[in-house]
Amino acid sequence: MPARLTLLGTKGGPAIRPGGPMPTASLLEIAGRRVVVDCGLGVTRALVAAGMDLRDLDSIVITHLHSDHVLELGALIHTAWTTGAGGPITVYGPAGITGYWQGFLAALAFDCAIRVADEGRRPLTDLVSVQTYGEGVVAAWPTLRIEALRVHHPPVDACYALRFTSDVSVTFSADTCVFPPLATFARGSDVLVHEALLIDGIAALVAKTGGDDRLRAHLLASHTTAAQAAGIARDAGVHHLVLHHLIPADDPTIGEADWRAAVAPIWPGCLSIGRDGMVISIP
Repeated sequence: MPARLTLLGTKGGPAIRPGGPMPTASLLEIAGRRVVVDCGLGVTRALVAAGMDLRDLDSIVITHLHSDHVLELGALIHTAWTTGAGGPITVYGPAGITGYWQGFLAALAFDCAIRVADEGRRPLTDLVSVQTYGEGVVAAWPTLRIEALRVHHPPVDACYALRFTSDVSVTFSADTCVFPPLATFARGSDVLVHEALLIDGIAALVAKTGGDDRLRAHLLASHTTAAQAAGIARDAGVHHLVLHHLIPADDPTIGEADWRAAVAPIWPGCLSIGRDGMVISIP
């Protein structure tokens, strides 16, 4: 079976609005494994909608600890547990991921204890292993290797691009400003999943979320425009560019044609503009 990428949530930022897309999460099926990459709000329902049996959940990688990437991590694992997952489930995350997991367990201690006593479940702590990673190899199996590159996403210090390599290769940029070393890291990837921003949509987004000039400055300093993402794809020589973590993702005045127009002068290759539920086969 060919590798397959499912975009579960494609919106940059934590806010959700009626009819709009959900925050960032992806499912990568590769080398016989299913790996969830980031766990923004809505990831659990999106995985079920994509046809995944939550009892099969075993590997999750978090790129950084912004809420639109990690908010539903605990809830996903807990739901898989109550669905019948027997583990082991391994969570790979940057510095701070252990504190997140311990905090979740503390918040759900009452519920978890009751379910162990009344339903005969194994303690959730016995099923889950949390591993902190930095630059370099995150995990390696005989047919799959995951590597990390620290990218620049101020003010977050620990934010990592990820490359998955088996008989095919898929690279996720994570959140980052334009970062030339990413082109080297992604060199020759079959798919590059890169975050993207359209500057024309920033003013309306800031006004809608009640932000001020600090939010505007953060967006400009910490994210990559669609044109810049196209330049990274070109320099990396990838086969397929997927724009993901779109900012803005739910502005009715901005559509797919606008994203394509921003990319076209720089990237003439295969291009997908991410939308929730999109499935990309990787030959």
